[in-house]
Amino acid sequence: MYWAVLIISGVFEAVWAVALGMSEGLSKVVPTIIFVAGLIISMAGLAYAMKEIPVGTAYAIWVGIGASLAVIYSMATGQEAFSLLKAVFILGLVGCVIGLKAVSH
Repeated sequence: MYWAVLIISGVFEAVWAVALGMSEGLSKVVPTIIFVAGLIISMAGLAYAMKEIPVGTAYAIWVGIGASLAVIYSMATGQEAFSLLKAVFILGLVGCVIGLKAVSH
């Protein structure tokens, strides 16, 4: 259960990061509301997961999921240029996240 919550909260980490970028300095109402809701859900899930998962592992996985999804979203929507190297590094990041899960007890 803790791992599932951590993964979901990592997804919401990407949601709030993307919404923050779209809010133009928190001046747009809807992206700001999405940012605040995503932030609360994401942080609450991370805090819950840290009851069972060590802080370093939980935080690295949370950030890795959020960062990967934020970059993928930015490339998919044309906000950021796609490059083969970016794709390779995202895959490396995902591989590291999977590795951390695999070696965690």
